[in-house]
Amino acid sequence: MVKKLQKKSGDEAASGASAQLASTVKESAQQIWLAGLGAFSKAQEEGGKVFEALVREGVTLQRRTQSAAEEKLSEATTRMTSMANDLSTKASGQWDKLETIFEERVSRALKKLGVPTAREIDELTRRVEELNRAVTATRGTGTTGATRKTAARKTAAKRPTAQAAGKRVARKAAR
Repeated sequence: MVKKLQKKSGDEAASGASAQLASTVKESAQQIWLAGLGAFSKAQEEGGKVFEALVREGVTLQRRTQSAAEEKLSEATTRMTSMANDLSTKASGQWDKLETIFEERVSRALKKLGVPTAREIDELTRRVEELNRAVTATRGTGTTGATRKTAARKTAAKRPTAQAAGKRVARKAAR
């Protein structure tokens, strides 16, 4: 290590002190240089080992970081999916409410205009079908009186009336 200066008296002390100081500084500088070379040599020898140890630590740290990042990403994805489902549920609920309001207003407007509802039309259709069945049951399979009257009217319309027949005879005589 660094040597301590020895105390000497007088001039000899001054010239000896400066020589001793120079020698001590030189010796200290050389020791520092040698210590640096020793550290450099040791770093070269163990540098490969230290480098490999640092790489192993880096790989371990990277794996832990990647695992934590994947966990956070999974957690965020789950939250976003949950939020999207909640929003979808709320939106569909709002659409259902809007649809119900719209249907009610249209129904009221149609009722004010006197337009029958689908239920009323279904009821009327059912009643007409019942009446048709009842008429068919009372009529049987033969022709009814109403059908006979219609046929008689058609036949009568085809026959010339007495007045029309008289006009024809008069025309023939005039020729």
